[in-house]
Amino acid sequence: MSGRARLALCAWVATLAAACALLPLVDEPTWLFQAALMLAVQSGVGMAARRVPLARALTVGAQALVTLVLLTLAFAREQALFGLLPGPQAFTHFADLLQAGTDDVGRYAIPAPVSDGIRLMLVGGVLVIGLAVDTLAVTFRSAAPAGLPLLALYSVAAGLSDGGADWLWFLVAASGYLMLLLAEGRDRLSQWGRVFGGAPRTPAGEPSGAVAPVRAGRRIGVVALGIALVVPLGLPAMNGGLLDAAGAGVGDGSGSGGTISAVNPLVSLRDSLNVDEDREVLTLRTTTDNLSDMYLRIVSLDDFDGTTWKPSKRKITAVPEEFPTPMGLGPDIKRTEIETRVSAANWYAQDWLPMPYPPSGVDVEGNWRYEPLGMTLVGDHGQNTRGATYTVRSLDLQPTAEQLASAPEPSAALKREFTKLPSSLPKEVADTARQVTDGATSHYEQAVKLQEYLAVTGGFQYDTQVQVGSGSKAIARFLRDKQGFCVHFSFAMASMARSLGIPARVAVGFAPGTPQGDRMVSVGLRDAHAWPELYFEGVGWTRFEPTPTRGSVPEYTQTDSSGSTLPDTTRPSQTSSAAPSDEPSASDSCPAGQKPELCASESPQAVVVPNDQGPKWYVALAWALGGLAVLLVPLAPLLWRTRTRAVRLGAHGRGEADVAAHTLAVWQELTDTAWDFGIAPDESQTPRKAAARIVRLGHIDPTAAAAVHRVADAVEQVLYAPRPRPTAGLAEDVRRVAAALQGTVSRGTRLRALFAPRSSVRVVWAASAWWDGVKARVSAGRPTFGKPSRQQG
Repeated sequence: MSGRARLALCAWVATLAAACALLPLVDEPTWLFQAALMLAVQSGVGMAARRVPLARALTVGAQALVTLVLLTLAFAREQALFGLLPGPQAFTHFADLLQAGTDDVGRYAIPAPVSDGIRLMLVGGVLVIGLAVDTLAVTFRSAAPAGLPLLALYSVAAGLSDGGADWLWFLVAASGYLMLLLAEGRDRLSQWGRVFGGAPRTPAGEPSGAVAPVRAGRRIGVVALGIALVVPLGLPAMNGGLLDAAGAGVGDGSGSGGTISAVNPLVSLRDSLNVDEDREVLTLRTTTDNLSDMYLRIVSLDDFDGTTWKPSKRKITAVPEEFPTPMGLGPDIKRTEIETRVSAANWYAQDWLPMPYPPSGVDVEGNWRYEPLGMTLVGDHGQNTRGATYTVRSLDLQPTAEQLASAPEPSAALKREFTKLPSSLPKEVADTARQVTDGATSHYEQAVKLQEYLAVTGGFQYDTQVQVGSGSKAIARFLRDKQGFCVHFSFAMASMARSLGIPARVAVGFAPGTPQGDRMVSVGLRDAHAWPELYFEGVGWTRFEPTPTRGSVPEYTQTDSSGSTLPDTTRPSQTSSAAPSDEPSASDSCPAGQKPELCASESPQAVVVPNDQGPKWYVALAWALGGLAVLLVPLAPLLWRTRTRAVRLGAHGRGEADVAAHTLAVWQELTDTAWDFGIAPDESQTPRKAAARIVRLGHIDPTAAAAVHRVADAVEQVLYAPRPRPTAGLAEDVRRVAAALQGTVSRGTRLRALFAPRSSVRVVWAASAWWDGVKARVSAGRPTFGKPSRQQG
């Protein structure tokens, strides 16, 4: 093999070695094989062009042209001329794919799925770097500068990865670069080698010439790699930031001690809430029927420095067979032990083990450690949840409001540690907490008032697009702007609780997922959640839910505002209606002395009295209308849905003045259409989660799935944007989704959706609501006697 051919082969190997650092960023390695094949063709074209030989510029141009053709064949064949040559449509398609890939990079957590856009970015990036390396090292015979594009490729990968195996990828990339240097110039390497080994000597002891270049290069490589890998171990570590990796290994390795210093997972939480595709993270099978309280806790954040909440540095131990009783839990609290089997997705690599709280035992394989204060499990030396299946025994605690309200003060040490607030926290936080809880007689009542203020009465809006925030005034800014997501709500409630002397911390994990039947639950990325935990002596750390539209409000915080469950004898019972009844009374329909069996006959108004002169005109009209009704009643649901669909998807509401009404009407039509085809609506879910559910259960194609998400995005803009703007094409998106749903169901389901749509029950609901309103107006018009009711509805 000639020198240039050997150099081209080394350039190909060096580029692939550096590209290996990108492997941890995505969940499938197939793109690397595709890149290796294209890179080999690119390198082969360069070898052929140099053998002709062509001018250097023409050689590089030929390689670039072949690279473009290869990318066209792989990603834009349908848009290319004759399926091969890139034209305007192909370049437009490339631009769209790159834009989609950019969006996916910002949307997905690592490891991301290999979408078409991400695949183009990976393969195309490797080919561009490969062309630069081949041009510098082979065409221009200067291997040393070729390390710059290789370094750029490695740096991008290292900057995005979690850092767990950076040393391995650095070793692979550096080895490829050294191989390229060795092939580029043995003479130059031999000159470097004399510094390390000197010239070989004759039997008489005199130097005989230069050191063998390969041996010298190996010595240089060993020394350089040793310095690069060993020296950083002795340098001061810089960690603890918001963007730090979360799992390089903890403890001292003995398994019986050590410490854990975890970083804040809030950026990952926000990214999870904003993904378009709600990927399944965990599946659960549990023994409890109360799935609405099935929160999965990952880690607790108990150190508040005024800027953010983060986990404290805690001691870790070996995982005990039976966990101790949770701190502060007394024997009089009602509890039930439940068992939950958890299976993690193969792409979900979390250093903490998601578990219901409080756990009483866990059966899990791997190198896990136990942190006693937070009752959490953390992976040691690279252990994570990827593909793990484990069983958790946990306690379903059921404290009462009375037990929480009568809880004594905690110990001075615990209160001192978990009520610490930095001096930089704005005064507005504590002032707001005192104003909201004015009149409360216990820490429990204060906590409930804080929860109600943030979740219901304070006018706060849930918005995942709001930045996490930093700085000492972030919480005060949230209390003023009243927009945020679970991080803001939990941070604010925990901080305000501490200002009132209530021990508080923030838990990060997953809210209850989507029930699948048979006590199975699916937990997705958008179920990522944060919530405050407040400490009450005798109960322990107790969950609260201040985030609106998320999770479930604990039963022990839903108190009766009247303070009593006894009926008020001064007003009519709630079970009896004061409104007039549709049914005739007993005295009207069955007069005194009348036999009961005769009361079942039709009323006189319903009987048509025969007439010797034939039916009157109005009788004939009644019969005609009756016959028409018999024909139209079976078609009434079809006619109603047709009319409703036309109104909702009509041309009205396209201006900024009524964009909200139009968008919400389109969303209602989308959910009703899905309902007609068997996907019942779930009003408790956010628009994004509801859209993902329709896509998943409807098994619709990607084009229709994108239409569902566009409508959901428009709804979120209406709900959360200060000035929502009209979104074009929503009606067509709904029609596209309807056609896709129709193509995935059986003929019987299609006929039912047409003639007996499930969503037509809304007519009954509307009639019931109208009648309730009539009764309420009638009742409001009558004089009332006795004491006014103090019960709040």
